[in-house]
Order: sequence, then structure tokens, then C-alpha cells
Amino acid sequence: MSHIVINSKKCKACYLCIKECPKNLIKISETQTNNLGNKVVEFCDENHECLGCAMCATRCPDLAITEVYRG
Repeated sequence: MSHIVINSKKCKACYLCIKECPKNLIKISETQTNNLGNKVVEFCDENHECLGCAMCATRCPDLAITEVYRG
């Protein structure tokens, strides 16, 4: 089972990672915000669909997606 870890303190809410995920597993958080008050992203993979491709981590300009586990 693959999954990612998003550091919400580093996320500037550019949402580029959302566009990169082939399974659409990254969503805008309803509750979490960054220092600027912008809604950050969160990983939502209830059905364990993550491929572990790391496209989201590669696209993130702030290195907020720090860990990719491939299972």
C-alpha cells in the first residue's frame, strides 16, 4: 500500500500537486490552513488507490510532500 505525507507547514496552497495526481487523491482541506490562512492540501486515499508514483512530490515547489511510501 502506497501513500504520501504532506507537511502542511510547508504547503503554500498552490494546488499544483492536485493536478498531478493520476488518481485524484489530493484534495483541498476543509479545516487545515497554513500561516497565511490559505487552505492546504490533504491526502485522501480511503480505498488504497495510491500508485506511489511521486508525481505530486516532484511537482511541489516547496517540497511539502516529503515522503512517498510504495507498498
